[in-house]
Amino acid sequence: MFDWFAKKRRQKLLEAPFPPDWEDMIHRNMSHYCMMNDDERKHLRELIQVFIAEKSWEGCGGLELTNEIRVTIAAQACLLLLNLPHDAYENVETIIVYPSDVILPERKLGFFETTLEPLDPEYPVSGQAFKQGPVILVWDAVLQGGRHAEYGFNVVYHEFAHKLDMQDGAADGTPCLRDRAEYRDWSKTCSREYLRLLKDVEKGKRTFLDEYGATDEAEFFAVATEHFFNQPIQMIESAPELYRVLKEYYRQDTAMRARKYFCKE
Repeated sequence: MFDWFAKKRRQKLLEAPFPPDWEDMIHRNMSHYCMMNDDERKHLRELIQVFIAEKSWEGCGGLELTNEIRVTIAAQACLLLLNLPHDAYENVETIIVYPSDVILPERKLGFFETTLEPLDPEYPVSGQAFKQGPVILVWDAVLQGGRHAEYGFNVVYHEFAHKLDMQDGAADGTPCLRDRAEYRDWSKTCSREYLRLLKDVEKGKRTFLDEYGATDEAEFFAVATEHFFNQPIQMIESAPELYRVLKEYYRQDTAMRARKYFCKE
């Protein structure tokens, strides 16, 4: 019954035309949009309409939420979902947006927890995703990452990759896959690439993937996702097998998109 009501509600949402000024915002704030074909853009716009309507949005730190903020974040988050069967980030209820990097309050101890050190380091963050909680984003980082894919960094791709990872209940760098064969391939390939990154970082070698990906397997997946969408051609050259498994998971050939787009210019 709930699924029926959700489907009817979404159908009604999609009956409304997509606002032209919203599309202008996407063109302005998400460089990947210009690489997509007409069908992909249409589907992305539909995902955006549903995402914006169904999620709770909060502005913090004096930030006044605007349509541009919602549309820009939704566009980047929904790009990851474009060809996935997931139900519009069902594990995301709230998106909290700050104007600039913020130091989050220290997490309180659980009833049975003890510690001699702070639970979380007190340093500015540009984004954070909680397994049973909101996604926190910083607006100026969202804009920079969306407009400048060449930097490789994108806080929205990163944090929403975490939420995809968490859909099976564990933040372990392995999202929900289709079958055992894909799990085996994913484990073999990503473990090898993660260990390669870890060794290169320990040796002080320059790496294609951001060294933050060596933190743990969950961060590796999130960082790899950023590069898959922002620097796919370079990823094929530096880590072709990693590109392959991400292409199979997201069901998107981002390098082909990029090549077609740059050939037109």
